[in-house]
Amino acid sequence: MMRTTFLILFSVNLLISNSQTQNNWDKEKIVVTKNDHVSTILHADELFRDRWDVLAQPQFWKKIMLLSPDTSLINIAETREVLLKVHSKTWQAQTEIQKLAFKDSLRKVFHLDSNAVLNVTIGKSDFYRFNEVYPSLTKGVAAFEKQGVDPWYAQAILLIESPAQLKKSIKGAYGAFQLMPDVARSMGIIVNEKVDERGDFDKSAYAAARLIHRICIPEAKKILNRHNIAYNVNDLWFRLFVMHVYHAGAMNVAAVVNKIQPCEGSQELIMEMWKNKAAHFGAGSQNYTQLALAAQLILHDKIYIECDDIKYLQSR
Repeated sequence: MMRTTFLILFSVNLLISNSQTQNNWDKEKIVVTKNDHVSTILHADELFRDRWDVLAQPQFWKKIMLLSPDTSLINIAETREVLLKVHSKTWQAQTEIQKLAFKDSLRKVFHLDSNAVLNVTIGKSDFYRFNEVYPSLTKGVAAFEKQGVDPWYAQAILLIESPAQLKKSIKGAYGAFQLMPDVARSMGIIVNEKVDERGDFDKSAYAAARLIHRICIPEAKKILNRHNIAYNVNDLWFRLFVMHVYHAGAMNVAAVVNKIQPCEGSQELIMEMWKNKAAHFGAGSQNYTQLALAAQLILHDKIYIECDDIKYLQSR
């Protein structure tokens, strides 16, 4: 009798938990109408509430995502402060000695430390095709929800991984969710010499949702638990932390967290991850969630500037 009662209570609690999670997702949804086309996507309120929007790094990448590849920005690596715009081809035509000399002159003009690292970052508007990827967001959100997975991840990944393109990365990742071959196979889709289901949006979304649910979120929790860090799975910092696991892998994320030795989970933890390297958690890994935030800010701007009507799915 006691065992039966326990099972009933467990089932009820599980249903309540699932319902609360679903309700949280619904509260984040907005229904957007543009030229009679209706989309259901996730809003960006938390970016503004917790002031992620004013951080220098997302603002920098927002500029880069909207900037033509004809132009590059010379910026301070540590702060992402932009010092100068340059023509990309003109810069690339210089010798390495000329580039170093020019950077030295900028350090003097802006009174920077002689060891300050300066980056030259080319515009990437040719890669981040937000108008083209926008129609797939609703489809991605629905696909993740069908698997019982937080749809925020679908939207975030689609905006930055391979927006509206089916390009294969240097390392072999492919499809809308840029899955590696072995990972895709382990999540149940076919990748061989004759068939590559990563190119099928629905199957790629299915595999990515399973990866987030089965690997990324559980591994993120394990890392945080080892450091006695409390978390709420719906908090933006936690979602960004999971995105790092999706991109860099759990072992590399664990390595950088071990280096940081955080006391709590927060925006500060994510910002520390942007500044630290460990194992194979390098510059690309540091930038990953900066890109995710920047893309959400661009999406927000596009919606409120270009769309005809915006409604919350649930009253707030």
